[in-house]
Amino acid sequence: MSEPPFLPEHFRRQDERDDRLFYTSARLVTHIDDAAIEATRRLYAELLPEDGTILDLMSSWKSHLPDGSMNRRVVGLGMNEEEMRENGQLDEWHVHDVNQQPRLPFEDGAFAGAVMTVSVQYLVRPVELFRDVARVLKPGAPFVVTFSHCLFPEKAVAIWYACNAEQRAKLIGAYFHYAGGWGQITAKDRSPQADAASASPADPLYAVWADRE
Repeated sequence: MSEPPFLPEHFRRQDERDDRLFYTSARLVTHIDDAAIEATRRLYAELLPEDGTILDLMSSWKSHLPDGSMNRRVVGLGMNEEEMRENGQLDEWHVHDVNQQPRLPFEDGAFAGAVMTVSVQYLVRPVELFRDVARVLKPGAPFVVTFSHCLFPEKAVAIWYACNAEQRAKLIGAYFHYAGGWGQITAKDRSPQADAASASPADPLYAVWADRE
């Protein structure tokens, strides 16, 4: 496989300080509104297995997973322990900075699925991370990446700002492609329908996913 076409400047950020400083304090906020959260839950319900262990990457105080199956276990991996302690959907959590260390602290084939919810824009070593997500998933397990238009601007990478929504989906597809180990890559606009009674449109929601080969 050819080398990824990315340059170091593609992953520069406004705030290049250690991410641990940024996430020292709990940030109990959501990047998307209730309609987009519900759209995320519906998508995950469609794509994730009903049993097995799910990895919630870059986890926080909300996972936006569908109301769970009794046979499903969820492991969170994020930057702030207080946030993850608040997350009632997590059975276990680990504080881990994937930008410093894209090698995940899990055994090969440990998970039946993985999600990354509206956080992919912060990755500075995405191809390395996507490669290691493939390592920790079982064959055939899905990795679902969702994104919207809201973010912490100082921590999003430069290439994310240079893209529109369609290009961002292709960018994530490139992360899967150059990481290797993934089957067919699918990208969909899963934005909720606007509510006629609402004064403002719902947040958009886009998703890119692939199954581990």
